[in-house]
Amino acid sequence: MYWQKRFDREKPDKYLEDEITKIHNENKDYGYRRVYNELRNRNIFVNKKKVQRIMQELGFQVTSFTRKSRKYSSYKGNVGKIAPNRINRRFNTSVPHQKITTDTTEFKYYEIDSKGRMAIKKLYLDPFLDMFNGEVLSYSITQTPSSVGILSAQKQAIDKKIESVKNDNTYIWYPESKLKGKGKFKDYASRLYDMTEAKFWKFKSR
Repeated sequence: MYWQKRFDREKPDKYLEDEITKIHNENKDYGYRRVYNELRNRNIFVNKKKVQRIMQELGFQVTSFTRKSRKYSSYKGNVGKIAPNRINRRFNTSVPHQKITTDTTEFKYYEIDSKGRMAIKKLYLDPFLDMFNGEVLSYSITQTPSSVGILSAQKQAIDKKIESVKNDNTYIWYPESKLKGKGKFKDYASRLYDMTEAKFWKFKSR
């Protein structure tokens, strides 16, 4: 009968199945597209969908790179130096200028250019806030998110801290130049500011 003759007939894709099996054994993570390209490299030209069908029949489906098995992660490991977590979620303090925080905020606004077209512009705000009372010590507004604006606002915040501490009568202030060579004072001194030429040392008065 007809179906018996077809049953006894040798598989027409037997050679192709053998080649796909060899490629799969050599490269476990090859999907049907890469297997198809490898067949072409071996001068075996066949339809891509046929390769996919044969791989499904042979159970050669690759599960290493499916959406369910792989999640996107942009983490690249430790990059640069990690600063110690000194705040440790302790956002309140009873000492002024002890904890100062900052963050960059992006603002969008619209501007009409010389040709009458409306363009979207961006500004970046970098405020420095004292966690003692929520006071904004300084801020900068720039057109690009760079370190220039952050460092500028940081310098203003430090200058404000110096002025507030210098006006405190419980401290006696000495220029750093007058303390050079006086080692007995070094153990009790702590440098407050060392980013500009106005360098000072502070001592608690007795």
